[in-house]
Amino acid sequence: MRARTYPLLVRLSVSLLLCWTTVPGCLFFHGQRYRDFTTRTPLGERDFLVLGFMGGRDAWNKNNALRSLGLRLRSQQHARLQVETVENKKRALAIELVRNAFDRDCDGKLDSRERSSARLILYGQSFGGAAVVKLARQLKVMEIPILLTVQIDSIGRDDGVIPSNVLRAANLFQPNGLLIRGEPKIVPEDPLKTTIIGNFEFDYRQKKVDISAVSWHKKIFRVAHNKIEHDPDVWAKVEELVLEAAITARF
Repeated sequence: MRARTYPLLVRLSVSLLLCWTTVPGCLFFHGQRYRDFTTRTPLGERDFLVLGFMGGRDAWNKNNALRSLGLRLRSQQHARLQVETVENKKRALAIELVRNAFDRDCDGKLDSRERSSARLILYGQSFGGAAVVKLARQLKVMEIPILLTVQIDSIGRDDGVIPSNVLRAANLFQPNGLLIRGEPKIVPEDPLKTTIIGNFEFDYRQKKVDISAVSWHKKIFRVAHNKIEHDPDVWAKVEELVLEAAITARF
């Protein structure tokens, strides 16, 4: 009995250790929680809520390009933009924040006026790009409009069709990955309601991007996917799209 039990306990202990240290949301590690948001709700009538969805297993506060853009947009230079970064598995937290942000009479629900006047922008990278589309579909059921969605090398199932509650959408992708390539083309569910700004291709066959800080195991089979994540030109384009959406919004 002991000969069989000991290896089993060792394997279980190692599995729990790996789970604890590497997998957000596993066992006792809960990952992001609502209290991690810093945005005060409800928002003002002229404020925008911008949500950026992390890729892979990245924590909401990981120091990466997506998070850096969020912090930059949150700065005093863009005081009307209330920005949060969200783990891609935490769409329920995002929905709770959206409800609280636009529930301006604080009655616990969104009436037709509150829904129609929502100023919401979503962007996400890799699995975060897919989370953007999934969240947009959930918000469509809730009749909440979205000013803009931006996908960066989006990886997911059925993330190429943009729901009709999205006013404008953009897609940034790379075609060079050996195994991992972003969604090459997004299309509107309803062309009369959604404008596709563009499917912007970034070619890394010749372009140099510094990914020296990326761990070796993350480079295996996904060099191009890492390059688009660390390409400053990509994030400059995302910032341009977000600010343009905020500037041109009219209510």
